[in-house]
Amino acid sequence: MDFDVIVIGGGPVGENVAWRTAAGGLSTAMIEKELVGGECSYWACMPSKALLRPGHALAAARRVRGVDAGSLNPREVLARRTGFTSDWDDSGQVEWAESENIHVIRGDGEVTGEREVTVGGEVHRARQAVVVCTGSVPKMPPLDGIDGTPVWTSREATSAREVPDSLVVLGGGVVGVEMAQAWARLGSKVTLVVSGDRPLPRLEEFVGPLVAEGLREDGVEVLLNARASAIAPGALTLQDGRVVRGSEILVATGRVPATKDGKPLTIDDTGLVSDVDGRWLYAAGDVTGRALLTHQGKYQARAVGTAILERSRGFEPKPWSAGQASADHVAVPQVVFTDPEVAFVGHTAAEARAAGREIRVVDLDIAVAGSSLHADGYRGKTRMVVDERTRTLVGVTFVGQDVAELLHSATVAIVGEVTVDRLWHAVPSYPTISEVWLRLLEAYGL
Repeated sequence: MDFDVIVIGGGPVGENVAWRTAAGGLSTAMIEKELVGGECSYWACMPSKALLRPGHALAAARRVRGVDAGSLNPREVLARRTGFTSDWDDSGQVEWAESENIHVIRGDGEVTGEREVTVGGEVHRARQAVVVCTGSVPKMPPLDGIDGTPVWTSREATSAREVPDSLVVLGGGVVGVEMAQAWARLGSKVTLVVSGDRPLPRLEEFVGPLVAEGLREDGVEVLLNARASAIAPGALTLQDGRVVRGSEILVATGRVPATKDGKPLTIDDTGLVSDVDGRWLYAAGDVTGRALLTHQGKYQARAVGTAILERSRGFEPKPWSAGQASADHVAVPQVVFTDPEVAFVGHTAAEARAAGREIRVVDLDIAVAGSSLHADGYRGKTRMVVDERTRTLVGVTFVGQDVAELLHSATVAIVGEVTVDRLWHAVPSYPTISEVWLRLLEAYGL
């Protein structure tokens, strides 16, 4: 069959491209080999946060004097999680797609020629564009025994039907720390194995120790500078000879783009794939390797869909228009949903210095009236990185209970290139945790 646009991959990124082009009047097909809605809906964002939220709510209640907090019911927590995945049934997502005039094709789509995609021997052709939104897959470490050992990946960690008696988590990244805390709070005996001196090593240096402290308070054994060398059912051997045992082993050592060679598809800010003649092949989301985050992939998808529509009408998208993903380079926000939460956007201080920026770093404890009301003994830290030449923010990090909702204000400030002098006039409501913005600017010298 022929369509104007063919999207390979029916996750949230593919859905956003397809919706945008279909809404713009282009006939659109979306190919999905598993579940429409993709990784985020069924094995990542939604089920993982559903597992985490009850434990966070209980911990928050226990931090307020006078509240009878009770306890978690693991069976009900897992049932609630399953509800968010519709019990891994995508019929609702398919119904939505078809209601938006998106033609859903089941199967494994492969680009087999210019504007040509083959699914199970059937060839489909695109008049305008083919868009690759195939996401990413878990990256397996080169450990002895890895090929013959059944392990958990993020999929099993978010879809398990029972709480394991014990769990070994290999990897101190986002998936590792989130799942370590979720399952520990549900009653599993958890050991987190981190190869470096702190979890979340790509973030500001104070983040990892604070998260590790929170994990230890929940009973997680955190092993630092612990490199694995071999794996077997129920046993992870470290290079120093120690053996860490668990009824399940979660391998959370990163993800790679879902391409044949695991390499990303390089794109420009409109999503056009580099080194492909004819300006017909696009990509968005994890497969580009730009930012392996659902919200950023959806942002790229909106840009790609807009760019395809604009080019079909003879227009060329400009930087910072809806048809270019310009923010990929300056303001990628992310939240790590541990307790304490981590929320950050932009560049770390080290990244900003490496880029040649003249910066000033402001560090503060989060200690304002709003935080003291929010939780007895509230603990948190924040960092603001300011480009001294432009007096604009280039990076902001928050660590503490419920700091995720502070993040969008930082993202707006960075994307909008708001100077600290103008930001001074954005008055935070009292008494809220957002008053920390005033304290940061006062510490800066305003």
